[in-house]
Amino acid sequence: MLDAVFEWRGRSVAWSSAGTGPPVVLCHGTPWSSVLWRPFAEALSAEFSVYLWDMPGYGQSSKLVDHAVDLGVQSELLRDLLEHWGLESPHLVAHDFGGAVSLRAHLLHGASYASLALVDVVALRPWGSDFFRLVRGHSSVFAAQPAAVHRGAVEAYIAGASHRGLNTTQMDALTAPWLSEEGQGAFYRQIAAADERFTDEIQDLYPRLDLPVKVIWGREDAWIPVERAVELAAMVPGAELDLVDDAGHLIQYDAPVHLAMTLHRWLRAVS
Repeated sequence: MLDAVFEWRGRSVAWSSAGTGPPVVLCHGTPWSSVLWRPFAEALSAEFSVYLWDMPGYGQSSKLVDHAVDLGVQSELLRDLLEHWGLESPHLVAHDFGGAVSLRAHLLHGASYASLALVDVVALRPWGSDFFRLVRGHSSVFAAQPAAVHRGAVEAYIAGASHRGLNTTQMDALTAPWLSEEGQGAFYRQIAAADERFTDEIQDLYPRLDLPVKVIWGREDAWIPVERAVELAAMVPGAELDLVDDAGHLIQYDAPVHLAMTLHRWLRAVS
């Protein structure tokens, strides 16, 4: 559980930290939360100071109806959260939307990182599924679905992110934040807020990145094809690329040992 709160522009941002050593910040994406990174945070905390947080609209953080949850807002928050923690140049590890949030915070808002690991991230056009586009036009209708229908939709959507399949414990952990009345509305609001303009604004800036960058990707990612990983790594000077066999978008569950060892080696090398 996240045991601390950062109050920011009326939002309550849940976070926690553990360990000592060089700081590492783990960033989740959608429709996930910090729970996806928790086992990795526990393992890395033996050698690093590890920070977990839930973006507003996700996990344990506030999900107020009138608060924007788009990638622009989240990237400004990340910059201010790093300042709140007193971290001048931490290592960033980001997944999914967390990639765009981290990249925007660095390229547009001046957040400084010691290194950046991008794990199956949203960073290049095109992104967003047919489901995203359908929800964007009818978010209020989806939010009003019967709870049982909503649960089935969320479970089916999340299941498609894993190549190997999810067990009951994993599925329950990922769906839990979205199954309350508050969570149901928040689930569709964050999808409706997805907009490619937030990556369009930074995509041409990737060749300017001047820090160690590692791109890690599941070869079987059905949400963001592996070709995006190759393209992204080619755009970033000196970026390392690691393609993981038999893993999909939820690489944390599909290939946890490979991912943990890759991140550990990377963080030891750049610290």
